[in-house]
Amino acid sequence: MEIRVQKVAQSRIGEIDFDNIPFGRKFSDHMFVCDYEDGAWKDARIVPFDYFPIHPASMSLHYGQTIFEGMKATKGKDGQPLFFRPEQHAIRINASAYRMCMPAFPEDLFLKALHQLVDMDQAWIPPQEGSALYLRPYMFATDEFIGVKPSSKYRFIVFTCPVGPYYPKPISLLADTHYIRAAHGGTGEAKAGGNYGGSLLPARLANEQGYDQIMWLDAKEFKYVQEVGTMNIFFVMNGKVVTPSTDGTILRGITRDSILTILKDAGYEVEERPVEITEVVEAYQKGELDEIFGSGTAAVVAYISKLKYLDTVMEMPEPSACKVANFVKQTINGIRSKTVEDKFNWIVPVGNALAR
Repeated sequence: MEIRVQKVAQSRIGEIDFDNIPFGRKFSDHMFVCDYEDGAWKDARIVPFDYFPIHPASMSLHYGQTIFEGMKATKGKDGQPLFFRPEQHAIRINASAYRMCMPAFPEDLFLKALHQLVDMDQAWIPPQEGSALYLRPYMFATDEFIGVKPSSKYRFIVFTCPVGPYYPKPISLLADTHYIRAAHGGTGEAKAGGNYGGSLLPARLANEQGYDQIMWLDAKEFKYVQEVGTMNIFFVMNGKVVTPSTDGTILRGITRDSILTILKDAGYEVEERPVEITEVVEAYQKGELDEIFGSGTAAVVAYISKLKYLDTVMEMPEPSACKVANFVKQTINGIRSKTVEDKFNWIVPVGNALAR
C-alpha cells in the first residue's frame, strides 16, 4: 500500500527547547493515519499532526477497544537516525490486537510507516544522551454504535514526540496487597488501554504514602511478583539476576527480552521464573538483595531506591553501586548510539525500506 503524504506548511520545531523537554507533552510535525473498513485497511497517509473529529458513539469510548505500543528512535554517533528492534513492536501490537478482538495491522505497512514518518521528522530527534524521539503507534475502534460487540471500523495512528528521560531519578515502589493489575486469562499481556486506566487509583494511593509506583502481585494469593506500573522488574539476589516469567499476566517487554539476551551473552546467571515476594524480603534481610531495577521502552532501565512490602521497607543502593543495572543500561544506550557493537543485529537505520 502506498502512503500518501501531506507536509506541514511550516515546521514547529523552533518551539522546542531540546535541553528542557517534558515527557509526552511536545509533539512533532506529522502523524501517520490508516483506517479499517469493510474488512480492509485503507487510505494510508502521513498528514500534519492535528486534532481529528470523533463520533460521540465511537465504540472505543464505551467498550475499551484500544491498544498501543511505545518505541524510540535515536541517532548514532554518525547522526544516522536508528530504530531499536522495530519488527518486535509490529509483532506485539498484533498480539494485543488479537486479544482485544481487533484486526491485525500489516507488519510491512507498520514498518514502512515508521521509516517514512521518522525520516520526515528526524530533526525532532533530541541529540542529548538519554533523550529520544518517542513513537506512539495505537489503534482504536471507530464504529458508531452502542452495543457490546467488536467494532467493524478502526483507526491506526502513529505520532512522535521528543522526550527526555522518563525517570530522571531512582524510584520507590509499594507492593500492593489489595488491588490487582491482571489475572490469568485476562488482558495483562496486551498493551490495552484499560490495563493502565485500572492502575491509576492504586498508583495515586501509593503516591499519597510517598511511593512513586505500584509493584503488582498476583491476583490470587498476592504472593508472586508480576511487574511495576510502567515496567517489567528485575532482582539481583546474591549475584543472580531473577525476573518474573511471562505467564500471561505481564507484558512481554521488548526491553526486558533485550536485557535477558545481553546478560546471558555476558555470562550472568539469569532466571525467568515465578518470584515470591517473601523470597525478595528474605534476600534483603540476609544482605543478599543486591539490586532492583525496572525495564521498559520509556525508562530503558530505572533504578529502584526502595521497595515496601507490608511492614518491611527495603532500602536499595545508590545507582552508582548497581553493577548489573548500569551494565545493561549502558549496553542498550550504547547499541542505540552505535558506540557499542550491535552483535544481536537489533539496530535498523531509519529509511531502510526493506526493514526486517
